[in-house]
Amino acid sequence: MPIRIPNSLPAAKTLQDENIFIMPETRASTQDIRPLRILLLNLMPTKIETETQFARLLGNTPLQVEIELMHTVSHQSKNISQEHLLSFYKIFDEIKNSRYDGMVITGAPVEHLNYEDVEYWSELCEIFEWSKTHVHSTFHICWAAQAGLYYHFGVPKKQLPEKLFGVFPHRVSYKNPILFRGFDDVFYAPHSRNSTVDIRDVEKIPELKILAESDEAGLYACMTAEGKQIFVTGHSEYDPDTLSREYFRDKEKGLDIQVPKNYFPHDDPTQPPMVKWRAHANLLFSNWLNYFVYQTTPFDVEEIG
Repeated sequence: MPIRIPNSLPAAKTLQDENIFIMPETRASTQDIRPLRILLLNLMPTKIETETQFARLLGNTPLQVEIELMHTVSHQSKNISQEHLLSFYKIFDEIKNSRYDGMVITGAPVEHLNYEDVEYWSELCEIFEWSKTHVHSTFHICWAAQAGLYYHFGVPKKQLPEKLFGVFPHRVSYKNPILFRGFDDVFYAPHSRNSTVDIRDVEKIPELKILAESDEAGLYACMTAEGKQIFVTGHSEYDPDTLSREYFRDKEKGLDIQVPKNYFPHDDPTQPPMVKWRAHANLLFSNWLNYFVYQTTPFDVEEIG
């Protein structure tokens, strides 16, 4: 089944070139099928790249998915044109009376700041609170996972002595978790962050169920009852070259950046990266959409919450 996105969104051509079945709004409107309504709050500065990454994963399922894009109004993005934002994105005031089957909140490169010092923190807190009554299942990614755990449960984040950067092995730590159904005993996922949450702090929260972790990367995934809120600390959505571009960008700036671990063959950045996470990334989002959104969301979207 296809993913439904605006006709002229730049991601459309990329996805078509990859043989991912997308459906233009004009065609979708003629079908008597209710698509899953998924809201993507894009906090990344690279808006087009990020929206393409998530559209790729959300579109690789048997379900028809309709994506709506949202950005924060309290932060002026410098890496995307206002024309793109006005054409494809909404702000919170425009959607706050709507309800959604699912919501994805992306990471953001602000982990060096205290939460309260983030320019859009107050707005994000309002969205976090709103999601509890207007979204059936909310999927928090990387910094958004840390921020969500802090807002909803008071779990603090901690600065790392050096950047966690690379592709790390993980294991499923909860018996038969539906979100990780079909996963291998060991699976890989990219990380790129300067802060973390201590898994021991999460273990103290009775509402949270720890699903997967890593010896080196720590907590990977946890969730509340029935997957109402899901928190994933890695970046399974990353393209094959995302870490590579980040590495060479920072190196050109003269920053003290280490070669991403387990990414280039023999840790040699002159070699093309070895992709180890794409199959599990697709399965992760497929499981979320199927088991925590499609199977349990009301048919009448207005009944959500």
